[in-house]
Amino acid sequence: MFEFAKCMNTDPGIVERWIRQGRIPVKRKGDVCVFNRDILEKWASAHNMRFVMSGSDPAAMAEKKSAGLLGAMKKGGVHYDVPGSSVSEVLRAAVDRIDGIQARDTRDLLYEKLLDREKMISTGIGGGVAVPHPRTPIQDENMDTLIAACFLKNPVDFHAVDKKPVELLFVLVAPSAKHHLHLLSRISFCLRDDSFLTFLKTRPEREVFFNRVAGFEKRLDQDEQQ
Repeated sequence: MFEFAKCMNTDPGIVERWIRQGRIPVKRKGDVCVFNRDILEKWASAHNMRFVMSGSDPAAMAEKKSAGLLGAMKKGGVHYDVPGSSVSEVLRAAVDRIDGIQARDTRDLLYEKLLDREKMISTGIGGGVAVPHPRTPIQDENMDTLIAACFLKNPVDFHAVDKKPVELLFVLVAPSAKHHLHLLSRISFCLRDDSFLTFLKTRPEREVFFNRVAGFEKRLDQDEQQ
């Protein structure tokens, strides 16, 4: 299963769901799934999906470049009045609104991973903000690094560190742990600025929001070059 997921450049969780649903042509021998390369290549082609055996296309399997904070946020989008009265409800609504995710299976997997992460420990960092993210990267060639800013319609108790309800989610999704940590450090830099937190409470329009983020990222880039 993991080898097939790698060939499809997608997450093993998605492949597992496809198998349970009978969508992938596989043979079962007890608890073991047996894949036929030729059959799988035809199946992938018929579904307009890419199938690359490990090592056969190094360029295609190369790690994606980090989009940067502003680029990731533009891909994820800014969303307003995201509904829900509980953690699970707002996460489901947020995932359904995120730009840059096409496949329903990927959305469902992301939601499950976000929910599992919250059950383990809250991503509510204080100040009315939470940064939901999966514990492990979601590997899907159709999805880039992204951060979705989701302003909630109503405050929700995320069991945040300061015990204050959350009004804004930054949903972070990255194809690798390296990209995840890079973006997490950048967004943390922004959120440590009290003026930025005050700015967020105004629920700024998209372009105003992106311009403010661009200013922070420019400062970070300058600091790294020194």
